[in-house]
Amino acid sequence: MTSHVRHITIDCADPYALGGFWARALDAPLSGEDRPGDPEVLLETPGAGVLFVRVAEKKQTKNRVHLDLQPQDRSRDEEVERLLALGATLVGDHRRPNGRGWATLADPEGNEFCVECGAAERAALTGSRLPVTADDVTTAVRLAVDVLAKAPAERWEDRAGSLEWTCWETAEHLGDDLFAYAVQLGLRTPPLDREVPYRWTPERAGGPYNAVFADREAGPAGLLATVEASGALLASMARTTPPEVRSYHGYGISDPEGFAAMGVVETLVHTHDLAQGLGLAWAPPAALCDRALARLFPDAPPGGDRWAVLLWATGRAGLPGHPRRTAWRWDGRPLEDQTASSAG
Repeated sequence: MTSHVRHITIDCADPYALGGFWARALDAPLSGEDRPGDPEVLLETPGAGVLFVRVAEKKQTKNRVHLDLQPQDRSRDEEVERLLALGATLVGDHRRPNGRGWATLADPEGNEFCVECGAAERAALTGSRLPVTADDVTTAVRLAVDVLAKAPAERWEDRAGSLEWTCWETAEHLGDDLFAYAVQLGLRTPPLDREVPYRWTPERAGGPYNAVFADREAGPAGLLATVEASGALLASMARTTPPEVRSYHGYGISDPEGFAAMGVVETLVHTHDLAQGLGLAWAPPAALCDRALARLFPDAPPGGDRWAVLLWATGRAGLPGHPRRTAWRWDGRPLEDQTASSAG
């Protein structure tokens, strides 16, 4: 066994006030147990939390340890302006004309931190793709659940788009997919030649083979709760599994990012099926579709409407200038092992 960093601790005069600034900066909650005036306040960030502790001494000089922030959904400069509006101050500007560099800011008590290029900016500067992340799984699942929660209760037994399953069965299958991808990463030594041996069975002839089923008595809200819970399991496994880990999937031995991307694609396209059956509108973010395409369908056409391309890649729709797919599969292997084999 080894040690893990549990908290990053910051000395300060007012833990609750400073914790509030960082809660807004990082879009993370303060512990529900903490109150104004408490001597310690915990910011519950993924991985190591940030702990603010009251001390009598004032800050004397530059911190020997500081946080580096990388915005995920905005540019570096947009993030700097947002943080300044929250109460930070600009200490040093190291941004360069070519788009590289960083800005050094200080929080309301003078603790320095840096804002680096955003994820998309860094990818553009280095010529690399943006990876699919655990946060992408969470985003996809939460967007889907929020849309599906608007469905009339009486329509859940209608057919889901072009599938042979009902909407209830399709949502149940989606939750089961997310669960299955999570457990493939759960063993100390994940299998490379088989799935984790849960018992997979359909509830009726022609229905999906699942290991996880929702309690019918819980209704649609309970069904969607199982989807969200399974999504959280996959997000947690994708976030905490070392990137060098490999595990079995029928479309190629994959890594944590690959399983996260599979979960995103399953969520986006099955929500499309469900939206058709339930009479709902569904159009996920283009950037999310683009990251999933780059990871699982490297030969997909570049440019254009990325959601339309993902629907084409998964056989759900036509795409101008390209034959409609009647069979398809993604390539779940790590990109260094892939060839252009997703044409299906």
